[in-house]
Amino acid sequence: MAIRRLLNLSRRRSHSSAATTAASLSSPPPPSSSSTTMTYDRAADTVKSKIKRLETPDSRFLRYTSPHPICADHSSILSSPDTRVTTLPNGLRVATESRLPGRAVAVGVWIDSGSRFESDAANGVAHFLERMVFKGTEKRPDGVLMEEIGSMGGRLSARTSREHTAYCAEVMDENVPKALDVLSDMLQNSCFREDQMERERDLILQQIKEAEGTSKEIILDHLHATAFQYTPLGRTVVGPVKNIKTIYKSHIKDYISAHYAAHRMVISAAGAVKHEDIVGQVKKTFTKLSANPSTACQLVAEKPAVFTGSEVRMIDDDLPLAQFAVAFEGASWTDPDSIALMVIKLMLGSWNKKTGGGKHMGVAINEIAECITAFSTNFRDTGLFGVYAVAKPDCLDDLAYALMSEINKLPYRVSEEDVTRARNQHADSLLKSSVLLHINGLTPVVEDIGHQLLTYGRRIPLAELFARIDAVDSNTVKRVANRFIFDRDIAIAAMGPIQGLPDYNWFRRRTYLLRY
Repeated sequence: MAIRRLLNLSRRRSHSSAATTAASLSSPPPPSSSSTTMTYDRAADTVKSKIKRLETPDSRFLRYTSPHPICADHSSILSSPDTRVTTLPNGLRVATESRLPGRAVAVGVWIDSGSRFESDAANGVAHFLERMVFKGTEKRPDGVLMEEIGSMGGRLSARTSREHTAYCAEVMDENVPKALDVLSDMLQNSCFREDQMERERDLILQQIKEAEGTSKEIILDHLHATAFQYTPLGRTVVGPVKNIKTIYKSHIKDYISAHYAAHRMVISAAGAVKHEDIVGQVKKTFTKLSANPSTACQLVAEKPAVFTGSEVRMIDDDLPLAQFAVAFEGASWTDPDSIALMVIKLMLGSWNKKTGGGKHMGVAINEIAECITAFSTNFRDTGLFGVYAVAKPDCLDDLAYALMSEINKLPYRVSEEDVTRARNQHADSLLKSSVLLHINGLTPVVEDIGHQLLTYGRRIPLAELFARIDAVDSNTVKRVANRFIFDRDIAIAAMGPIQGLPDYNWFRRRTYLLRY
């Protein structure tokens, strides 16, 4: 029975499958998609769908990039740090750099005046004035001024150079208005009492006497005096002794009215400050500045600096060491080659036997020099570039030969590898780091702002300065060396037991090579 049921079930399944097959054969087949759409049409549709998705992309993927090219402005980054400058109607410039997270503030006054703008008879007035403004005003007598700054936890400082004078105060943010009031009072209402001037005169004369024959600055002053003889840059900052003894209140008043003019000043501030607040406070306090229309550029054009190849030698056998400086005419602040000269200066390097540190021109100098330093000093229309050295009397000849041999190579033999190594190890690391370290702190920032506004008329961004350093290569070094060193006149200043130092013609002959 079971077998019969299985046979009947199999017959029923075979009949149903046959009927299904017949029905499928009788019905027409469905239309094929390939008969209506070509292959390239389907590919085009796929591309169009992808493009449509790109036109409306997911915003999550567009946070930092975009498939569409756009013009991005990175000037705010490249011009960092941001320095805001406002020029008041009287020509006074106010510049600030805000660093709001902190509370400390440095504020300073930079003036486009110095010993260069004095007369021969009044040489030393600018330095004398810088010291006298701290001796009291009509509102703040002697001692009260410094006590007021000290009570705020602040500090006052000042310095004078051949072209600039600076006054700076460091205070907390809540004391900025008081600091500006003190600075304005110092510069506009100082008393210049005769008894105070006599005391300050004695101090200056004592400092000059103590520094004679032992200071590097004395040698450099003599170097300026012989290199720029009979021109304003040849004058010292402190002034000669005979002038200091004859400087009186009338000389200081005349100098202030002639050179402490509003359009020759920059008031700079850095730290926890707001630009609008500083501008408003300056308008209230600096109201009695001179309106003398003469500018520093006009005064320099009237009496330009002229470099003269010459030497000055002061033999003093009582001194244990001999010191001398050899210099060429250098570049001005705005000269395109000023950066290249700074790089060359660091290629020549510096070294001190006492500390054993620093880079220097040759290994042999270790045995014959006590100290060497390359320098590059810039002014408004010229400069000085050279080497200062200290040595024992019996080593002067060898040291002079080593120094001039290294300097003499620069116009001829400078390989790209040497420049790259020097730039990376000295210029890029030392020059850039010196720039960064110089502006690491509020007071250096204030000084940098004031100096650059007086010198360039703007604040040079660090990115631009570093790019100019990186642009110096071997061809640049040779070109600049040919311009400033090759067969150029030199200035020499020497002091001490210098009988063994070669004469001027010996040095001059080694500024070039005879190549046949």
